[in-house]
Amino acid sequence: MSRAHSSFIPSEKIGDASNWTFDPVDQAALRFAAKVKAQAEAEDRARDSAAHQAGFEEGYAQGHAHATLEGQRLIQQYIDTQGQEAAHHMLDLFKSAQEQVQQSQQAMAKGVLELACELARQVLRRELTVNPNALQPVVREALGLLSVDCKMAAVRMHPVDLDVFAEDLAREFPNLQLNLVPDASITAGGCLVEAAGTVIDGTVERRWHKAVASLGLESSWEQENDVS
Repeated sequence: MSRAHSSFIPSEKIGDASNWTFDPVDQAALRFAAKVKAQAEAEDRARDSAAHQAGFEEGYAQGHAHATLEGQRLIQQYIDTQGQEAAHHMLDLFKSAQEQVQQSQQAMAKGVLELACELARQVLRRELTVNPNALQPVVREALGLLSVDCKMAAVRMHPVDLDVFAEDLAREFPNLQLNLVPDASITAGGCLVEAAGTVIDGTVERRWHKAVASLGLESSWEQENDVS
């Protein structure tokens, strides 16, 4: 039987030795592994970016909604408080302005009416001066108001008017006994008729007062600045 062969090599028979490093045996496999890793990292970054964008959009939407609600709340609060006060203030100003406009219009209308009355007064005064016959319809109307049973009447007129109408009145009212009385206190163009305790005032002053009173004015026939 032969001796067993030993698998150990004595150290004195071994020369120089060095560590054995296993070099890559498959470069393609390593590149594929690197590509897979890079793709996984890119996907992670994409997911992080998408999550960040989603979070930003959600935060923006929430912020916008909150700002909108807050703005609506502030607007409603303004309407409920200061807005109503401002509206009432503007309404008061509008009413005040409207009242002032109405007052101005009334004042203007009254001024125009007073001016028209003054012009009419001047025209009538001139008419009575240049046309004594303007009194005739007045006297005729005053005598016509007397009762049919009246047989006597006193007619007071300015002396100038009496000289003009004396004969005409006697012819126009032959059945009426007229007592024509000159009265310088009566303004030319007017008359007073007295019969059976009745006095019919046909003076210029009385007729003028009734005319302007119907227009809502007060204006005397004689003015302070009138020239006789």
